[in-house]
Amino acid sequence: GALRAASGPATLERHDSPLVAGRWSMLRPEPLEPTLRASATAELLMDRYGVVTKGPVAVEEIPGGFATVYKVLSTLEDTGRARRGYFIEGLGAAQFAQPATVDHLRTFSTDDQVRAEEPVALALAATDPANPYGAALEWPDPVAATTPDGEDAPAGRHRPGRKAGAVVVLVDGDLALYVERGGRTVLAFTEDADALAAAGPAVAGTVRRGAVDKLTVEKVNGAPVLGPGPLETAVRESLLAGGFYSTPRGLRMRR
Repeated sequence: GALRAASGPATLERHDSPLVAGRWSMLRPEPLEPTLRASATAELLMDRYGVVTKGPVAVEEIPGGFATVYKVLSTLEDTGRARRGYFIEGLGAAQFAQPATVDHLRTFSTDDQVRAEEPVALALAATDPANPYGAALEWPDPVAATTPDGEDAPAGRHRPGRKAGAVVVLVDGDLALYVERGGRTVLAFTEDADALAAAGPAVAGTVRRGAVDKLTVEKVNGAPVLGPGPLETAVRESLLAGGFYSTPRGLRMRR
């Protein structure tokens, strides 16, 4: 027969079974044994960051710091669940990764000739573990913009950081742009025209796919984004090419 909606207010179902009668209490789970907890934390770090160095451990604020994690990773190395090596140049000798990660790293070539002809831009949340800056790598200094009178514009109080709501754009793995939450200020870390041209559409993509609702860019490295300087012009043209539109105060894009 046909299905019919029940009329009248919903009522709680009554259970007469003796198995559910009486008072119930939820017991707290037993604390995880410290050795198991440490091992799980070390494996989580390798899952999250790929290659574990001092930087990511500091970002995660793990009790005992890298010295504690190092001991656990060394134990995992003895059991074959981690490998130690000099996988990434410049990050020190104490690098650990899972065997599958190491095998994957070996598939990449270091020959610049095999790079794509067009720059590849990737926009990430500044807090994303895939963003190495502020964790495995130090934040570089922004390049200088110019004021309308031709002087270098001060970057002001704006500094990059692994902050919620901020976005970084990596072009071929190098930091190109840092967009603060809401987009009012953008920091540029390169003057390369091709890199900046690729970065703008990547920023626009964060709005288009709904990662952020809207961005309103007013300044680039302390200078007005509508200014005449070469850096501001390059960033502005890149953002416009990505879908931003001009306003009296800057550039805007909504979802």
